[in-house]
Amino acid sequence: MSLLFVSYEMVTVAPKIFLMKRIQSNNHQSTRNAAEPFGAHRKKIKSMKLKLFIVCLLGSISSTFAQAPAAAGNPGSVSGKIVDKTTKEPIGYASVSIKDGAKVVTGAISQENGNFNIPNLELKSYTLEVQFIGYKTYTKAIVLSTSDKSLNVGTIAIESEATQLEGVNIVAERSNIVQKIDRKVVNVGKDLVASGTTASDILNNVPTVSVDPQTKELSLRGNSNVRVLIDGKPSNVDAAQLLQQIPSASIKQIELITNPSAKYNPEGMSGIINIILHKNANQGFNGSLNTGVTFGITPKTNSALNMNYKVGKVNFYTNYGYNHGINANHGDVTSENPTRESFQEFKFRNLNNSHLLKFGMDFYINEKNTISAYTNQNITHSDGFGSTTVDYFDNTSVFLDDNPNVPGPVDPLDPATYFTRTNRDTQQLFRNENENKNQTYDMVFKHDFAKKGENLEFQANFSKTKNNENTDYIDTQYTPTEDSYRTNLIDTKTNYTQLNLDYVNPLSETSKIEVGAETRLQKTDSNFDNVSGTYFAANNFDFKRDIHAVYTNYGKQWNKWSAQLGVRVEAYKIEANFETLSTNPADDKSQTVTDDIFTAYPSAFLTYTVNEKNSFNFNYSRRVDRPSIGQINPIREWTTPTMESRGNPDLVPQFTNSFEINYTRNTKLGSVTTGVFYRRINDEISRVVFNDPNDENRKILSFDNFNDNNAYGVEASGNLKFTKWWAVNASADAYFKTVRGTVQNATTDEFENAEVDVTTFNTRLNNTFTLNKNLRVQLFGMYRGRDLSLQFERKPMYKADLGMTYNVMKGKGTITIRSNDIFNTMRFAFDGDIPYRQHGAFYWESQTLYVGFNLMFGGGKNRELQRKQRDTNETQGSGGMF
Repeated sequence: MSLLFVSYEMVTVAPKIFLMKRIQSNNHQSTRNAAEPFGAHRKKIKSMKLKLFIVCLLGSISSTFAQAPAAAGNPGSVSGKIVDKTTKEPIGYASVSIKDGAKVVTGAISQENGNFNIPNLELKSYTLEVQFIGYKTYTKAIVLSTSDKSLNVGTIAIESEATQLEGVNIVAERSNIVQKIDRKVVNVGKDLVASGTTASDILNNVPTVSVDPQTKELSLRGNSNVRVLIDGKPSNVDAAQLLQQIPSASIKQIELITNPSAKYNPEGMSGIINIILHKNANQGFNGSLNTGVTFGITPKTNSALNMNYKVGKVNFYTNYGYNHGINANHGDVTSENPTRESFQEFKFRNLNNSHLLKFGMDFYINEKNTISAYTNQNITHSDGFGSTTVDYFDNTSVFLDDNPNVPGPVDPLDPATYFTRTNRDTQQLFRNENENKNQTYDMVFKHDFAKKGENLEFQANFSKTKNNENTDYIDTQYTPTEDSYRTNLIDTKTNYTQLNLDYVNPLSETSKIEVGAETRLQKTDSNFDNVSGTYFAANNFDFKRDIHAVYTNYGKQWNKWSAQLGVRVEAYKIEANFETLSTNPADDKSQTVTDDIFTAYPSAFLTYTVNEKNSFNFNYSRRVDRPSIGQINPIREWTTPTMESRGNPDLVPQFTNSFEINYTRNTKLGSVTTGVFYRRINDEISRVVFNDPNDENRKILSFDNFNDNNAYGVEASGNLKFTKWWAVNASADAYFKTVRGTVQNATTDEFENAEVDVTTFNTRLNNTFTLNKNLRVQLFGMYRGRDLSLQFERKPMYKADLGMTYNVMKGKGTITIRSNDIFNTMRFAFDGDIPYRQHGAFYWESQTLYVGFNLMFGGGKNRELQRKQRDTNETQGSGGMF
């Protein structure tokens, strides 16, 4: 694949891997170590008029070494520190270039504490140039001579290009992506907030992430085995449901961690998606209000209020998000099952109300000790109803299932034939009420030792979730009888406790060690009552899971190389009891499932920085997908006259060895990151269908462990700024995998194992046109390629969005208008031939108009909490060592 690399006029979002330049020991060591936190500057960036970048066209790896660094062995070096001219805060990730006339000789990226060091320079005159997004370019003439080989230029104060709005948490006009050593960080701008009302809508516009439009199932890099965290912590709520509950305006950042280090939980073959909610830490009283309405078939509201009050040693902050609206969906399926050809129509309509409240406090006890606490309260209520209609094309002759020689027509009121007719037009109606309450409480204590960078942190997290569901069904194809009505009552309670202890010790300027311990305790109790006429069944289970882990990471940096090795050791234990009680004691069942596993999960990261413009990263980790409650639950989840769904208590965990290689290219015009990955999957968990030993006419849909499998993928993303008024963000990815499972042979009607090789391609393109200082226009397009399963082909999906943002009230307010799916092309369409021909499509409210308003208020000055991990809510750490 030939790639063309183009870049932005400033290196603005350089990844952490550029920090791996060797720091020379010299007389100015104390100056370089006078580090201050970078957190305040991050907030400041958001309060500026952003000139965000973009890039990604495809290019030639042969251009990797287009500009090689100066020859090794030259005696000269330049060092210094970069700070903000107004706040005096250090600036990390700034681009520092050494020029000989107009030619760039070499350069570096400043560390988070603002320090930089550029070795291996000839003794001659140069121009030093510093660039960073939102700041004016700084230049300085320097001379390296025999008497002054190691030049320290001291503190360089660079000036902002825009006037800062004091005391407010600015949301960028356009989202940007920062590539770090082990993750992509998506800083959510107003363009993504306007793309939809929920976290699910936002994620569907993020590179390498997909959300199924029907099931809302989340996948990363083409795989649904992905772990979702909120502010670095897991949730008891199912990911598909959780993403529908979080208002888009409450989201600050989205972290895509495709190959986590040993410090992270190893669950999820595809990695981790961490959703970070807004939190202010500005001095005084400050806040922002985001509100909007999405007009579709029915209007939907999406609002969020962020506030903080910081005085003295205490900072209080809160975020409240609210979603309200009706979602309407419909679809149809045409089935060409011989002698039972039919047309099925589905209609669904749900009214959803969601409240999300985050409230927290930071208390600065003294310079060495800080305590923080917060709570998330999430309440969701939904009321829905729907219908399923089946119209058989040939319904003129019907037969009794137990006696095919008896012809119809059959009396529809005859109880003996009510459920036994082979061909009949049917309609099923349902009404559903669901309420979910989730409470999370989190507390952190951090102690900084006298040694710079050495700290100890303890974190305790507790969450409680309660879910109640009441669903009524009625079959209306005949005169209703007592057994036509069914009710499902579900009551589930889950308690989750997580304790973390982390210790970090910089052994030297070029090495660091991390050690820690973690305990996770989960307990779930569920009662599922199935009531149908005179029949009653109580399906109960309790599930207990305990995980205890210790980990260590060691990092070392030398010259252009940096490495991190780590291992996590976990003791995993579960105990589950499943019980079914019914009106017929002969149908009562009970079963106990236990498992006790002790496993190690190694990880490794290796980075090679060729020069300022080119760097490579290789990483490896071992992951696990443990069977969920639903996958091991032997109690039937649902049943039809011919099919029943239940779990498999004998399932074993699925382990994955994941390898990645990433390449980052920076030039004066921008940056691009490309990568490839490979996964070796052991004991892969997949769907199976087999005969019910108690009923030859019924099949059981369950899960089983298959043989080992392989998956591959390539991806590229970046930023490009063609002119001062036109910027582009682009990404593309392709995945290659083998799908395995059990299908029915169309000729023999037997079920057999099968597999299919799948290639899926996706691409996204986001254009931003800056017409003047207040008006911006965004044009977004996406394409999701065809996908294959064992039974059908999913057709390609694509859409285009057009939006506009206009600044008012001297930049403190912004009006946003966005038209989503302007050509009304989005739908889920499929076509399949196994076990017989079926095709159809499902539709949702994809063509909508969003109108929103953002207002920032407050008068305090930016003064961030002096703890980087809490500033960004990266409670698990960055994964990189430097």
